[in-house]
Amino acid sequence: MNEPERRVGKVPEEAGGPVSGPAARSAAGPPGAARGRGRGRDGRAAPRVRLIDVAREAGLSKTTISAALNGTGRLSDEVRTHARETAFRMGYRPNATARLLRAGHARLIGFAVREYVDKPWAYTELPYFTRLANASANAALEHGHALVLLPNHAPRDEWADLPLDAVCVVDPVVGDPLVDDFLAAGIPVVTDRRVKGRPGGYWVETDYAAAVVEVLDHLAEQGARDIAIVAAGSEALYTRNALLAQADWSAERGIRTSVVQVDVPGYAANLEAIGRILGAGPGAGPDALFVLTEVSPPLVLEVARRHGHRVPDDLLLVCASEDGLAEHTAPPVTTLSVQPQLIAEAGIRLLVEVLDQGLTEPRGVEVPTRLDIRTSSLRASS
Repeated sequence: MNEPERRVGKVPEEAGGPVSGPAARSAAGPPGAARGRGRGRDGRAAPRVRLIDVAREAGLSKTTISAALNGTGRLSDEVRTHARETAFRMGYRPNATARLLRAGHARLIGFAVREYVDKPWAYTELPYFTRLANASANAALEHGHALVLLPNHAPRDEWADLPLDAVCVVDPVVGDPLVDDFLAAGIPVVTDRRVKGRPGGYWVETDYAAAVVEVLDHLAEQGARDIAIVAAGSEALYTRNALLAQADWSAERGIRTSVVQVDVPGYAANLEAIGRILGAGPGAGPDALFVLTEVSPPLVLEVARRHGHRVPDDLLLVCASEDGLAEHTAPPVTTLSVQPQLIAEAGIRLLVEVLDQGLTEPRGVEVPTRLDIRTSSLRASS
């Protein structure tokens, strides 16, 4: 049995009481000398409280103080409480790095967005990524983990210095080096289906091809015969699947579809592309518009009006969007949602099963999409 060390001239540790009197003061230094990182009388920062300072003040050994603060060792409740109260009163905080090394994990989950990875842009400005990040953070916190937002445009070696236990990688590029690096380092990754079967790889996806077909079928039922589609010019799997699905659908149904891909992230480039599509005015261009990129629906309506279109009379409109304003516009805009809340919860749940429950078998989850049909895509019957 490991007994706590005792110090000559101190109260035995089993008593658990603090040492008082001149002996304790001489061992701990002048009163108030070890009280965290406050300011001294000369205005300079006080020295950081060390473990040895707490040990002297408490009349215990460094080993005992360390065990008490880390919840280890065989200590009486009195000794453990006395050690912790002394450390708290003195403003001592254990070294975070050392604690992580002892624990073997940091309880940190990284979150990276890789679409348009060759361009610096703020993905948190778009509703989809904002909701996905917020939902991931909330889900992680519920399980005792913290989410770390990673920059989408940074050298690969910057990631190596972060003590991440696992990572969510959103919209990875083909052969994404970030995914490869994390998996090679033994760090679990949740991303899209392209990681399926790789050790440490887990995936969450939607059936985006089926979702696109659902939208196109709806537009066709409303009389659309010339559908323009705005898509991202990226390597994201959802974009690839969406474009393959629309091409197959067009060939099968004999209904014209045309695709414009936007190579720059953000609202401005997408609105400019929409303006080019609708620039010829009613009757001279498409009779339906399906926006697959993240653009605010009120802004899409404004561009349509600027070019003389009346939605839905001469232009049916569907936006793939998580923007809550869509249902409050005039007219309300039909939206395709990939349900980021469900995606986030499923992804974090997988990683928690890996980190906290020992899941080792690679697997994935498919999340349903949701089509909210509103006035913008409903053409009045003649």
